[in-house]
Amino acid sequence: MNPASMPDGLFVRRTLIVIALVALALLAWELREVLLMVFGAVVVATLFQSLAGLYRKARLPEGISLFLAVLTVLLVVGIALALFGAQLVNQYEQIRETLPKAWAALQQRLEGFGLAGQLDQLKSGGSGFVSNAGSFVMSLGGGLADALLIVVGGVFLAASPRFYRAGLIKLVPEQRRGLTADAIEDSGTALRLWLKAQLVTMAAVGIATGLGLWLVGVDNALAFGLLAALLEFIPFIGPILAAVPAILIAAAVDPQSALWVAGVYLVVQQLEGNVFSPLLQQWAVDLPGAVLLFSLLAMGTLFGALGVIFAAPLTVVLYVLVKKLYVREALDTATPIPGEDQQQQQQG
Repeated sequence: MNPASMPDGLFVRRTLIVIALVALALLAWELREVLLMVFGAVVVATLFQSLAGLYRKARLPEGISLFLAVLTVLLVVGIALALFGAQLVNQYEQIRETLPKAWAALQQRLEGFGLAGQLDQLKSGGSGFVSNAGSFVMSLGGGLADALLIVVGGVFLAASPRFYRAGLIKLVPEQRRGLTADAIEDSGTALRLWLKAQLVTMAAVGIATGLGLWLVGVDNALAFGLLAALLEFIPFIGPILAAVPAILIAAAVDPQSALWVAGVYLVVQQLEGNVFSPLLQQWAVDLPGAVLLFSLLAMGTLFGALGVIFAAPLTVVLYVLVKKLYVREALDTATPIPGEDQQQQQQG
């Protein structure tokens, strides 16, 4: 319709709709970190709901099951801290004090081999990388308040998932609510399966790394193993960030030790890529590597460290929604939905 021949009321209404959409987009951009924290709470809620499902199998009420799930997590964390907390704190303190000395020793060693030019490049490039990696890890440890808020929000979401899901579905037109509910259910199933597989992978990588470093005689192997397990949650970048401190400290002492340490991380990553992940992806979500890589770069650019942390689970959800709502519904093209088979088996 030509705007000149459009009735004034209709033109004003459409103009206001456009202005409102633009304002909402700007508001969402300004609140992007808050929205990402909300998604983090959804991830935590999914984890609690998955654990509560084990108690629901014993025919316990939903509220009691969720309480036991939260209590189980707190007990596991509390027992781990009681058993290894003091040792971990001591080891991480030693690592923090040793890293600058190791970097200085590595510089002296390279100068002794006459690698002055390469050392200048290493100072400009490598020190920048170490600085960025260090600031990234510090940002991970410095967001305790945000982490606590995400966990508490996750508990609230897990306590009343149907209430929040129903409220979200009411935001779309009535004729599309059934499809929206199915899409949310599919994405939730895929996210739950991905989380289970990821937690198993993190545990396996942490144990294998700690044990391997202990076997080659590396000090603070427990701390390095835990660091490897936690950073395994971040694809591609996480394993590199976990390996850098251990290799750097070993290189300052003995280049041969650094080779052994690098070999441990290489072997563990080969096991993760060729053994752990293929086995787990048989019943989890197999994301295309390129999609995950570029989503990681995009999320890191938009949201910083928090975006990098939640890039993988957010990609899982978006991957399912695109296949469900766009490829299958809009384009009317048959495509498998990750986790759909498992969901049908549970319903059957």
